Amino acid sequence: MNTRNILYILGALIFFLGLTMFFPLFCSLYYNEGDSNAFVYSIAITSCIGGLFYFLFRPVNGKISLTHKEGFLIVATGWFLAAAFGSLPYMIQGVLPQFGDAFFESISGFTTTGATVITNIGNLPHGILFWRSLTQWLGGMGIIILSIAILPLLGVGGMQLYKAELPSPVKDKLTPRVVETARTLWIVYIIISIVEFIMLLTGGMDVFNAICHTFTTMATGGFSTSDASIAHFNSAYIDGIITFFMLVAGINFTLHYSLITGNFKAIFKNSELRLYLGIILTAVIITTISLKQNLFYETGEYLRYASFQVVSILTTTGFTTANFDNWPSLSKIILLILMFIGGSAGSTGGGIKCLRILLILKYIYKELYRLVHPRAVTAVKLGKRIVYPETMASIWGFFMLYLMMTVVASIILTMLGLDMMTAFSSVVATIGNVGPGFGAVNSSATYSEIPYLGKWVLSFCMLAGRLEIYTVIILLIPEFWKR
Repeated sequence: MNTRNILYILGALIFFLGLTMFFPLFCSLYYNEGDSNAFVYSIAITSCIGGLFYFLFRPVNGKISLTHKEGFLIVATGWFLAAAFGSLPYMIQGVLPQFGDAFFESISGFTTTGATVITNIGNLPHGILFWRSLTQWLGGMGIIILSIAILPLLGVGGMQLYKAELPSPVKDKLTPRVVETARTLWIVYIIISIVEFIMLLTGGMDVFNAICHTFTTMATGGFSTSDASIAHFNSAYIDGIITFFMLVAGINFTLHYSLITGNFKAIFKNSELRLYLGIILTAVIITTISLKQNLFYETGEYLRYASFQVVSILTTTGFTTANFDNWPSLSKIILLILMFIGGSAGSTGGGIKCLRILLILKYIYKELYRLVHPRAVTAVKLGKRIVYPETMASIWGFFMLYLMMTVVASIILTMLGLDMMTAFSSVVATIGNVGPGFGAVNSSATYSEIPYLGKWVLSFCMLAGRLEIYTVIILLIPEFWKR
């Protein structure tokens, strides 16, 4: 691997991250709450180190090419460094003085997990709150893709980074060049964000809260400006708007592009979208019935709470309007299952993804069909396209790795003294990039009570889950480092 090329691109990424800190700096200067110095120092440290690497290792001819190995290494290392430098404002301001806690909060932001170790969120300065939300908005579509779209001066072909950043089983390349693809995705992302921002303003939110919650909704992140999350606003209208945009953010963004360009045929024929909407409808109905029988009795109230929580958990956003840890067992099991499933492939959501679930179900049906008709020649199809055995093997490999990581991490957390429900749900919620779980990490609590080592385990889960396992695990394989 070419170390100079890797350090050059990572330097550019870090430098760009430093520039994004100007936005919370402007916010802190406007509100004048004493957190300006934290961002000034963070910008100086991040931009100087990034710029130093960028200029020291800049290629002579201005253009470089990347191998697949280099692409995977840059993506995994880039996310780690983004979280490390992103933790500077928390430490310098004194919000989270320990690096482990600050890193946890930062990686939770960039991976759009939404798990927090901060207890009194409402007392934080506006600049810090803005930075928390901005990290999720950047991470939602991918800071690596952002760097490809905004920094074409790198002269990198880019496809290696794009494949590592979005390792979905089936990829739709919107335009022939990856730079145009990334730019197109970001344009769609920004357009939908602007629409949500306007609609939240009409619901009575002030500009600051509307911006922050737009950032974290479109990223399916879940960071809020209040400890009570969306319940703080106590508004059915705001609940409805955020529910709708969480649902939108959980859909493959290539379908949003198809909608904008008038290609409605692609939307109606998309089998993953039908499964995604079907899961939501089924889960809302079951949860609503469960709540109606056990907790809420006013007309429409149970439907409001059920639909919000179901969409929030399935899309791995993590916003809450109620403490679902106190809900009936049936509702809690439904939500736990949804944490595993996650949003659509090509969305900002986490989890296993509906597309993989769909293909696994199709494969199981195919095997059952073969038992009935041993001589039949069958194949797993997605629409009219045949899914090749190599792709199915990759999906099963991902599925098994996902479950193995969940089991191993849960065992480690129980060894650290956590009860079984807290340990298991915290792992499921972090590897799925959901945020709140059950037990001691429920929607009314934080991850602050998790042991220090446990926070690093969960940080690894967040990173692996956001990069869909393979991109991180492959770095642990000895063959990866051989020539």
